[in-house]
Amino acid sequence: MKFRAYIVEDSPTIRDNLIETLQELAEVESLGTCETEHEGRRWFATHHDWDLAIVDLFLREGSGLNVVEAIRQRRPGQRVVVLSNHATRDVRWRCAQLGADAVFDKSTEIDKLVDYCLQRREPSLRLAAA
Repeated sequence: MKFRAYIVEDSPTIRDNLIETLQELAEVESLGTCETEHEGRRWFATHHDWDLAIVDLFLREGSGLNVVEAIRQRRPGQRVVVLSNHATRDVRWRCAQLGADAVFDKSTEIDKLVDYCLQRREPSLRLAAA
């Protein structure tokens, strides 16, 4: 059973590399991507069958913080992570306040993001095997 993610990231290079890395190492299926706050908020308002939202903070238009806040109310088991080059202590605190489950630094914590995805998949794998 795949873990389904939607990615809000404005850099095509980062987006493509992230999709490939997560598919290969954590069996995460990309449901799609967008580059702006408006597109992200609209997608999450109309789609409810996802497991993971990966959100960058600085987008082509708008802020990832507003996307995180917009999906604060979600189904149990759905997770929201922020992936940013600006993962300072203050940013991590603010993201948690807005409902993010985790924050990872793009430059140094991709392996931690992969581990996070693998850990979140474990419960669904156990349920599928039961």
